[in-house]
Amino acid sequence: MRRWFDTRTFGLAQFDAATLAAAKAGRRVSVLIPARDEEATVGDIVATLRAELVERVPLVDEIVVVDSHSTDATAEVARAAGATVVHVDEIVPQVGSRTGKGEAMWKALAVMTGDLGIYLDADVQEFTADFVVGLLGPLLTDDTIVFVKAFYDRPWTAGASRSSGGGRVTELVARPLILDRAPLLAGFVQPLAGECAFRVEALRSVPFVSDYGVDIGLMIDVLRDHGLDAMAQVDLGLRLHRHQDLAALSAMTQHVRAAFDLRVAPDGRDEVVSTATIFRREDAAMRLVERTTTTVQRPPMDDVLGRRRTS
Repeated sequence: MRRWFDTRTFGLAQFDAATLAAAKAGRRVSVLIPARDEEATVGDIVATLRAELVERVPLVDEIVVVDSHSTDATAEVARAAGATVVHVDEIVPQVGSRTGKGEAMWKALAVMTGDLGIYLDADVQEFTADFVVGLLGPLLTDDTIVFVKAFYDRPWTAGASRSSGGGRVTELVARPLILDRAPLLAGFVQPLAGECAFRVEALRSVPFVSDYGVDIGLMIDVLRDHGLDAMAQVDLGLRLHRHQDLAALSAMTQHVRAAFDLRVAPDGRDEVVSTATIFRREDAAMRLVERTTTTVQRPPMDDVLGRRRTS
């Protein structure tokens, strides 16, 4: 673990956009942004990418926003900023459509034209193009690496800035599960981070777990198919975004646990249903509420598109 961490952990300062653009050698790069109700931030992200990494330095070839049932102007804002916007329901419609981040990420694979892809979250504040430069660096400088995960400091909006390691769901739920069920992944600082880069053939050949289990599900599959040395992580410095409330985090934990059930020693299921007990005060009385979540596994996109796998 120490050897992997020391040799496969990179810093943002190790890479620059112009050098990486020269290293593309004819390969195409797609930036994929799953988004739902992110009109406040998605436009700045797209505009920054176009100005810095499409027009100033030709590192990115396309920016695709997959709109996941937004009720605000996310699609219009992203399109005006220069992205190609596709609604999640319009992509491979023959398989139907679900809500959730994982569904949007999975369907993005069907519309991207790049050889290399980058997933970015749509809610990042004060976004810089360094996010993409850092994530692409290991892929374009080392042909043995197929998957790169981001990590960063995630300060609260109030109080002193501090390194937080992983988020609350990572430290309280995902990390104990990793240590128990996928210990080779224990060296990743933020295994649930939404930002990652990949070679397209590595992800089109694996299943995708819906909702917030998608990130750890992908890592488990890439580890199985390619080995730990084909994976890397990059320190991207500071990331500002909104922090979720406890109710939202609780739902995330259900999806993360379900992802382990689907991807570690799977028993053939493509769906996990879990129920959590939630307590809520209404006026003077405490109420008990049960919340049920359904986590679904989507098949490899190569299978959906009828493509022959190359690995």
